[in-house]
Amino acid sequence: MLRTIRLTLAIVFFAFITLLFLDFSGTLHSWMGWMAKIQFLPALLALNVGVVVLLVALTLLFGRVYCSVICPLGVFQDVISRFAGKRKKNRFRYSPALKWLRYGMLALFAVALVAGIRFHAVASLLEPYSSYGRIASNLFAPVYQWGNNLLAYWAERADSYAFYETEVWMKSLSTFIIAVITLVVLAVLAWRSGRTYCNTICPVGTVLGFLSKYSLFKPVIDTTKCNGCGLCARNCKASCINSKAHEIDYSRCVACMDCLDKCKQGAITYTRRHKSNAPKASAQTQEKTSTPDSIDDTRRAFLSATAVLATTAALKAQEKNVDGGLAVIEEKKIPARATAIIPPGALSARNFAQHCTACQLCVSVCPNQVLRPSSDFMKLMQPEMSYERGYCRPECTKCSEVCPAGAIRPITKADKSAIQIGHAVWIKENCICITDDVECGNCARHCPVSAIQMVASDPESQESIKIPVVNTERCIGCGACENLCPSRPFSAIYVEGHMMHRTV
Repeated sequence: MLRTIRLTLAIVFFAFITLLFLDFSGTLHSWMGWMAKIQFLPALLALNVGVVVLLVALTLLFGRVYCSVICPLGVFQDVISRFAGKRKKNRFRYSPALKWLRYGMLALFAVALVAGIRFHAVASLLEPYSSYGRIASNLFAPVYQWGNNLLAYWAERADSYAFYETEVWMKSLSTFIIAVITLVVLAVLAWRSGRTYCNTICPVGTVLGFLSKYSLFKPVIDTTKCNGCGLCARNCKASCINSKAHEIDYSRCVACMDCLDKCKQGAITYTRRHKSNAPKASAQTQEKTSTPDSIDDTRRAFLSATAVLATTAALKAQEKNVDGGLAVIEEKKIPARATAIIPPGALSARNFAQHCTACQLCVSVCPNQVLRPSSDFMKLMQPEMSYERGYCRPECTKCSEVCPAGAIRPITKADKSAIQIGHAVWIKENCICITDDVECGNCARHCPVSAIQMVASDPESQESIKIPVVNTERCIGCGACENLCPSRPFSAIYVEGHMMHRTV
């Protein structure tokens, strides 16, 4: 019964958290966005004391149920391990804890977290929720979107508009490769050894594992009923049950409840662990177990290296956009910005870098396609803004609504219209008003805050070609001018980011 409840809750959490990264419409986040905000590290970085206290209390009561129910990466490993279990039954065995590796990775994570923004990429690589987010956003989401586009195609042929097509594109090659490597490592470890990643590499698992040793409720072996068959140990995905010694390593137990269902003698129960219940072998048990065979203390070889798969195929072969069927429209290129643009609500570049875990949730939900993971090593995988595919519309606050770590603070639509994240810069050499001697004014017409005015290029002649002039004090850096500028491949006007945001 307990296992059924655990599985049901795990499936619900896993399905909805995955959908948060797949739902490009953004409709699900208003209902299920809280599932991302109760993840351990994002809640800790967001200083969400209530959530952190709740997770700690949950662990002290019931053990590592966070790892078996709430954490999407843990449940994902269970899914892979389940498929492996169909080919080979009873494939696990007890192995001693690799404490040096567990606490070494925890120390590395802590140092990277407090050492400064230059090392936050290392912390993001180890954080479980963000690791799964990158897998879902970069690998699962394109497949989901292609499926949606296929449905939209057939629906349109049937004169139905129940679905609409969405563009599938690679937001960052480096983040895509990291997601592939993470998936391969997780899949290999889970396929071979179940929860090895959770109990050797994951820093959250190590912290909660330390707390779970003192949990009130936990699996307990009744030595009077145990016949030493070892079935529990051979089905323990955490490899934490020593059936010969009738001991359970509670720091590695993820409270999956599999051992309860597998034990045919009813010797394992999920209950309060009293000191009197400490394993003491009865005379009969001692006769069975007091054999000359020594307990195998050989440590399993840990996977030290994983082959990196070469990724050469693009996510989607896109058709060329043409102007009137005559000329190919050249795609815009990203300008060389001195300062990267970060979303409204981030407050500052430093605050954003300190709190962001690079989970890619804001990138997945952005309807304007302006957010994409950074390729800069100092801000690797953390989102930044660019306006080749769209611009940051003043009425959109999606990224601030979904951020679970406090990197992007919640803002209203009125707040966003007044937050200056950057300012526009005009490049005379690229402007078609100068190069082609034509009237344009596209940037001024579409500026939502009227920060761009068209003035005569020759102050002494009002009949001269008009050129844009930017009021940098009024500009909010939304990128409408950069996106809608007809100049190719570089826009004649682009946005330079600000290290500190301010209200205009």
